[in-house]
Amino acid sequence: MPRRIKLAAAPALAAVLASCAPGPAPSPRASAPAPTVAPSPATAVVPGIEVFLADVPERLRGKRVGLITNHSATDRARTPDVDLIARHPQLRLVALFAPEHGIRGTAAAGARITDDVDENTGVPVYSLYKSEDNAPSAEMLKDVDALVYDLQEVGSRTWTYVSTMAVSMMAAKRKGIPFVVLDRPNPIGGEIVEGALLDPRFRSFVGMYAIPARHAMTVGELATLFNQREGIGADLVVIPAANWRRAQWQDETGLPWTNPSPNLRSLAALTTYPGTVYFEGTNVTEGRGTDRPFEQIGAPYLNAPEIARIMNARGLPGIRFEATTLTVASTAAKYPSQTIPGVRFIITDRNAYRPVRTSLTLIDEIHRLHPREFQWRGSIDRLAGTDRVRLAIDDGSLAPLLDEWDREASRWMETVRPYLLYR
Repeated sequence: MPRRIKLAAAPALAAVLASCAPGPAPSPRASAPAPTVAPSPATAVVPGIEVFLADVPERLRGKRVGLITNHSATDRARTPDVDLIARHPQLRLVALFAPEHGIRGTAAAGARITDDVDENTGVPVYSLYKSEDNAPSAEMLKDVDALVYDLQEVGSRTWTYVSTMAVSMMAAKRKGIPFVVLDRPNPIGGEIVEGALLDPRFRSFVGMYAIPARHAMTVGELATLFNQREGIGADLVVIPAANWRRAQWQDETGLPWTNPSPNLRSLAALTTYPGTVYFEGTNVTEGRGTDRPFEQIGAPYLNAPEIARIMNARGLPGIRFEATTLTVASTAAKYPSQTIPGVRFIITDRNAYRPVRTSLTLIDEIHRLHPREFQWRGSIDRLAGTDRVRLAIDDGSLAPLLDEWDREASRWMETVRPYLLYR
């Protein structure tokens, strides 16, 4: 298991950290009521960055630190990790590493990120999104004694930051330096697992390891899993968040909201994203270039009222559908500058809602209603982590596949229980 920090001498911090000690986690629930009372100060969730800086592990004090981060990594007062670590007397920030979307999180998906210098600290910023394997190179790490990671997880396997973490752990292993994960809550909770485990034949940067589409883990838990089960073998130090419980969603933690990327602008978008991301692999827009990316889909050929009627008649839990019209920006990859029919997702019970099943069922219905117009794109198998989605929809056998995945997801959660850090 990775090293965890010791309790500090300060009684208040010791109490906070003791409350997040690892323990057995519950099995995934089909549904759960949201808390009706806001957390008290004594039970407020504290992100790993604050826990870390309140009592820096002795073995890391005085080290030259390389920080993999962006705008999504802040303390509860919204102060960025970059500034917090740069001014900490026991740490020396010498390098910053930017993933997809850049160090400030403003770059578009897939945009080329270049090396730079951070204006606030004068620390060099190295782009991980332009390097060959998206990992820090030996040259980038030449002055680094410890590599620290803090990026917001969104709960989906296709989130490239998870792959950034894995390849950066490998880079730290090669150099023989510690890899420190400053943990944060999974914003869509830690109990609902859904979707296929990735087939290794379809491994890519949007899915490196055999985890489900919606995995219900934090980055600290994923790092522990990858390090042991996938054999990375890094000198891993995980700093847990204090007081988080698996049933909690982002808006129940008291932590500030930050858009994790330019096209994920709300918790509702994150809730639908593990499923609506599959529309990227079709000629139906996933909503990029509209006012609600990943919360609505559309195409010029779509009979939106009929699709909404069919989907609502299915009675899928926690969700209803509305026909709408999408105005698409000129910069969008699909249908730029067009006004097209669309379908909007309206979440009615997020604990009952299953985004993967819902979105694939919707794709299946669009395929059925528009067989000549609907088309797959080459990315669909990478996004799904398998070719079985495409093949099942093409031959009309999706329902049994989704049932199989539900059983597989349940078994998987039991398998990874030893790696879970929170109750």
